[in-house]
Amino acid sequence: MARPVRVRFAPSPTGPLHIGGVRTALYNYLFARKHKGTMILRIEDTDQNRFVPGAENYIIESLRWVGIEIDEGQGIGGPHGPYRQSERKEMYAQYALDLIERGYAYYAFDTEEDLETMRKRLEAGGMHPAYDAVSRMSMVNSLTLPADDVKARLEQSNPYVIRIKLPRKEDIRFHDNIRGWVTVNSSQLDDKVLLKSDGMPTYHLANVVDDYLMGISHVIRGEEWLPSAPLHIMLYRYLGWEDVMPEFAHLPLLLKPEGNGKLSKRDGDRLGFPVFPLEWKDPATGEVSSGYRETGYYPEAVANMLALLGWHPSDNREVFTMTELIEAFTLEKVSKSGAKFDLQKALWFNHHYMMEKPVSEIAEPLMKIAADAGYNPKKEYMESVVSLMREKVNFANEIISSGYYFFTSELKYNEEAIRKKWNSTTNAHLLSLSALFDESVDFKHDQLENIYKNYCESVGMKPGELMQPLRVAVSGEASGPPVFDLISLLGKSEVHARIRHATETIAPLSA
Repeated sequence: MARPVRVRFAPSPTGPLHIGGVRTALYNYLFARKHKGTMILRIEDTDQNRFVPGAENYIIESLRWVGIEIDEGQGIGGPHGPYRQSERKEMYAQYALDLIERGYAYYAFDTEEDLETMRKRLEAGGMHPAYDAVSRMSMVNSLTLPADDVKARLEQSNPYVIRIKLPRKEDIRFHDNIRGWVTVNSSQLDDKVLLKSDGMPTYHLANVVDDYLMGISHVIRGEEWLPSAPLHIMLYRYLGWEDVMPEFAHLPLLLKPEGNGKLSKRDGDRLGFPVFPLEWKDPATGEVSSGYRETGYYPEAVANMLALLGWHPSDNREVFTMTELIEAFTLEKVSKSGAKFDLQKALWFNHHYMMEKPVSEIAEPLMKIAADAGYNPKKEYMESVVSLMREKVNFANEIISSGYYFFTSELKYNEEAIRKKWNSTTNAHLLSLSALFDESVDFKHDQLENIYKNYCESVGMKPGELMQPLRVAVSGEASGPPVFDLISLLGKSEVHARIRHATETIAPLSA
């Protein structure tokens, strides 16, 4: 019988969740749903020095916003709790002690001075400083001290850590579902600390113990954890759990747009895009970092965009609902190489999903944004504005800022358009057009366009000559939605007033 699929996303609450972490959670979620499995959220807060207040709630809210449903874990509960590692502290020590009993770990009593002396000695000899199978034999630990000395130190509560005892030279081989077979010799590894002097486990011990106790079948995590995988393999072996060890899959890095290095907040600040799912205010400094949600991205656009940063479907399809992603996702189609973040693609996805949404759904939240800006449009009018403007913007909130002229007659006229298109006869032509528009019966697009074309023909003018001045007169802008739809929506009296004001205000500008 196949083993039930159980995957986990296990972030540390050390600050806002990076968008790369959201992608890791998303891939876990897609895999779990694809195989009718369970998605678990575990908070790995063993490093209490780096704990940041509010980060845990931020993580939970971020996953919920992007559409990742947690079946079991922190904030949900379940049969394998608690799901916060700091609340599981007591159980880890027994496994570290068990490893000592089995001969696979040891007490290390070294002081900071001892460790620094060791580092300097190895560096002076041209070697990489590491607490490993060679250097441990010259250090202060239970492998070098007499048994009664070790016993006395423990009874006197001397500070110590527990380190894993790795073999000196042994090939550690494991299969990665993305990268294939990976082999690392133990001589390249050091004897990592498993239990710290404060009794808290390190990531390595807590991670392996929790994955075992929670029945995790597949560990899908970032590439940065690949160097730790051989150590984890040895822990499973030493603890006697090798037969139920999870399968591994290490995801490619999310790279800067230029492709050279991991995507960071600095890149987002530099190029003008968020690297966090939600806005984050640093509790220590008060610094605010932008989020995808507050910038105006739709969660389904973010999920779709992230899914394709490292995973490639069988065909060249780009747009997927979450259900479709679940159906199509496989680890075999995840790339080994890093995926470059593409801001233009992110904007494209958001624009696509905005165009797919009902106009009323877009208009509803814009009513408050308009009110905050001092406008008071009716809902039906807002929906008409959305219909005209959404093709021109990437975010719904830009409809208010970019299309401000739908809500106020206080316009800022585009000087470049005036310089290029305005001449000594422009104002007279606009006034003549306005008078003809006033005579329109239904004041709709087709009739307004016919009036315009007929007028241009009657005065021997090409239609393009007056089009931009007309747009500037009614909107102040040189471009925008179809001008006759704009005029129709503004209404006869408003258009008349705007054209009149423009002719009284705008004079030709010399080039």
